[in-house]
This record gives sequence, C-alpha cells and structure tokens, in this order.
Amino acid sequence: RNYSSPETEGQLLNSFIQYFGDSLGRKIKRMPLIEETVLPGDSLLTLPVVIIGNGPSGICLSYLLSGYRPYLSPEAVHPNPILHTKLEEARHLSIVDQDLEYLSEGLEGRSSNPVAVLFDTLLHPDADFGYDYPPVLHWKLEQHNYIPHIVLGKGPPGGAWHSMEGSMLTISFGDWMELPGLTFKEWAASKRRNIKSDRVMPEEIACYYKHYVKVMGLQKNFRDNVYITSVSRLYREEDDENRSQLSEDISTQHLEMEDGQKSLIKRNWEVRGYQRATDGSHVPFCLFAENVALATGSFDSPGRLQVEGEDFPFVLHSMSDFGAAISKGKLRGKADPVLIVGAGLTAADAVLCAYNNNIPVIHVFRRRVTDTSLIFKQLPKKLYPEYHKVYHMMCTQSHTVDSNLHSAYTSFPEHNVLSFKPEMKCVLQSASGLKKILKFSVALVLIGSHPNLFFLKDQGHSIGHHSNQPITCKGNPIEIDPYTYECTKEANLFALGPLVGDNFVRFLKGGALGIARCLAIRQKKKHELIESGDGGGDGVP
Repeated sequence: RNYSSPETEGQLLNSFIQYFGDSLGRKIKRMPLIEETVLPGDSLLTLPVVIIGNGPSGICLSYLLSGYRPYLSPEAVHPNPILHTKLEEARHLSIVDQDLEYLSEGLEGRSSNPVAVLFDTLLHPDADFGYDYPPVLHWKLEQHNYIPHIVLGKGPPGGAWHSMEGSMLTISFGDWMELPGLTFKEWAASKRRNIKSDRVMPEEIACYYKHYVKVMGLQKNFRDNVYITSVSRLYREEDDENRSQLSEDISTQHLEMEDGQKSLIKRNWEVRGYQRATDGSHVPFCLFAENVALATGSFDSPGRLQVEGEDFPFVLHSMSDFGAAISKGKLRGKADPVLIVGAGLTAADAVLCAYNNNIPVIHVFRRRVTDTSLIFKQLPKKLYPEYHKVYHMMCTQSHTVDSNLHSAYTSFPEHNVLSFKPEMKCVLQSASGLKKILKFSVALVLIGSHPNLFFLKDQGHSIGHHSNQPITCKGNPIEIDPYTYECTKEANLFALGPLVGDNFVRFLKGGALGIARCLAIRQKKKHELIESGDGGGDGVP
C-alpha cells in the first residue's frame, strides 16, 4: 500500500475531529490515523457509533441517530384499527420511544423481521394490498436526541445503487425506494425530473440518496472513498479497570483465561482501514467505537458456480462488466451467442440487454419453468411486462421445442454448467444426466451475490444463524435480536438491511428504527449513571 506522510494523515479527517470533538465534549488533538503496525501514544477518539456502509440502510440509520423522530400525525388514521388504537395510546411519544414489540405484535408482511413490517406499514399502510395511502407519521428534528456517529462508505452516499446498470428499471416502485422525510416524487419535482412510470432507473435512485444526505443535513457524518480492513474487539485486564462498570449499558463482558491469568474485559471496537485520496494514495486510519452497525448490503461478492474454467477472462459475473463489453463493441459481429446463467431478475436484465442489442442468447438455469419459486411468478404482468417477456421466452423457446437453437434466444431449463473450456465452449448437463457442449462468445454468470465481511473475525461466519458458515442474505443471514437488531452472538454489533434478510429498501428502514431505539435507551442510561456519579468512563479503550 502507498501510505502518505504523517502530516497528510493528521489532516485527513481534521474537519471530522473538530466537529465530533465538540459533540463528545473531549479535548482531542487530531484523528489518530496509523499504520497497522504502529500504536500511537495520543489519546484515541472513541465514537458512540460507527456505521459501515453508506447505502440506504446506513443513510436511514444516520437520519434517526441525527435526532429525527417520527410521531403519529394529528389527522392520521391507520387502516389497521388495532395498530391505530395502540398508536393513539402514546400519541405524545415518538415511535422511537415506544415499545416496538408491542406495536408490531400481530402484524404480517413480506419481511421476517417484525420491526421492519411495523415501520413499513406506518410509512406505506396496506401497500401490499395495492393501496397508496399516505404515511401516518410526521417527522421532527430533536437535536437533543443526536448520537454522534460516522458513516463510512466506498463511494458516494447511496452505496451499490451508484454502480447498478443504469438502463434497467427497479423492481420496486419509486415510492418504496424513498427514505423518511423526503418523498421521491418531491425530489423528482424539485430536480425537474420527468418520471414516466412508478418504477424508475437505478441512476435516479442513486441521485435521490445522494441528494437526501445533503438536504437532511447528514453530510457531516459521512466519509466517502473509505475502505475497511478490520473490525475487531479490544480487551483490557480486569485489574486495570478502576472505574465502575456500566455493565449492560456498554455490554462489557468478562472472559476467564484457562491458564489462570487475569480475566479480560471485552471493550470497544477497533475499526481500521484507509481512505483513498484524490491522487490515488491510501491514507490509513484507526477509529474506536462503542457500537458498530453493519450496513454493507449484499453486492460485494458475486455468486460463483465453483466449476472448472470459471476464472477465464471471458466468464463474467456482473451486469456492469457485460454492459462495458457491449458499449466497447466487443460483442459486435460475433457469430456465437452470449451464455447467460441464472433465473433471477439480474439474469433477466442481462437477457433483455442482449436482446435489445441484437445479441443472440443461450439461457441456462437449474429450475423448471413451472417452478413456483421463480421470481417471475410473483410479479404482476401489467407492472412488469419486460420480465414476463423473458419468462415467456424461457417457457416457449426451449431447446426441447426445436432441435435447432433459436436465432435470438434459446433456454436450457434444468441444466447445470459442468465446466468452461479455453476454446470458449461450455459443458452442460441436463437433469437426466445428458451432457451437451455449446460454443459461446462470452459467458455471464448471474446467480446472486453475497456480502463480503472479510474485515470481521472469521469473515463473520460466527454471527450467522448457522455458525461457521458464510453469511448469505437468504440462507444464513446474521442472527439478530428482532427488536434491537443487535447481533445475538456479539454484543454492541448491529446489522440491518440485506445482511439480516431485508433486501427491499422499504423494509430495511425498520432496522434503523430498532437500532436507534436501542442506542437511545443505552445512551440515556449511561448519562444517568454518569450524572449520578455511579459511572464516569470516557469510553476510551
């Protein structure tokens, strides 16, 4: 790595330190930005919260931690009478200050997380029944509820939305992609954007998220071009603790040593990484946090077939790489078709992209076309005509319908890829065991993506529902408390969004609500302990 000089390191987050130095009430000289092998002598800055990921999950959490509070609107009547009665009982309190378990009891929705269903029905009442009711909430900025935090992201606010294929429409309505306090339609009108349908392009959503951070005054909490290299626990010998412990308020944990040594106390988090400067150099940093929130999404690592030849340069794993190949003219005039593997919406996008560019397609997928779990079965035809066009071709233009390959598109249902060969050939195997060899110009494997938590111990395998297995959004999400979103296997570590199974923006906002309530309660308890003289730890490890 190309590290810059110590002077540059000291200046890197200087504005951040000036701001949080006042907010935390401490005298801080500078941000300790250090190389991994160096330990500084200065007092180190410890933040109450570090949020890793600046997509919609991280943005929404920052919004709530900045002091924005949702209240039941005076004129609002929720269509669910039981929920409305509960809301009326504590109308004077913000939703953040209410019992989320009580409010969410009995609610049903398209998320397995109850707080996600609760917050969604408050923001989009009865949306799944086709209604377009307005939110029953209004928002107030209460600055005394501000909890100092920083949001770290690789790119501009909006996360992976800035790198998605810009020619495709989102699966969700624009209204469902919006964040609290600023409707997507209001933003579009202010920017004089001509939104032609309820579904919009990813580029529009990315611009909306970036603008949201600015208009809501959140930008002081955000740092772009930041790459995390490690997030780890710090420990301290128990005898070195001369302050009273704040027990569950900071989730201090005692770890007995097997060889009879002093027990260790699990303390704050150490977050290391680097910020990429404008000249391309990497400026390392080290932060300490009482709490860490994981909001990294699921687009870090494309799913792989794990077959022979998958690493050949003509085997691609992202729509952006495929789009780049088309725009550069690499596929123009090719006689052999593109091989697309997968039966999800991204694979369907690739089929449409190739079809619209007059590129012939071989479409390979493992499932039957009649499989009820195919995503196309869940999409209304009138709202998603382009995806049903692909599904129609998957059913009617199969290789079994005609012994010859169709000129524009041919599907191979119930087939697996066995290997890719260097001469741009692919070996397929049918459900009956019959093998076929097909020639192609480029292969595109689109079978989903997984989060990359390499910066955690054991890549985060220990915090999933199934221990010692990789974290995946569907099969093995991070195991959390359903009302606080705190990891059940690691105190003071929170997760939200796709990491806990909420892939849709409309549901990830519930994670921000749960975390904000949990941290607000703990901050209040901590301040009460400090004021009473029973605690006074400054949080510095």
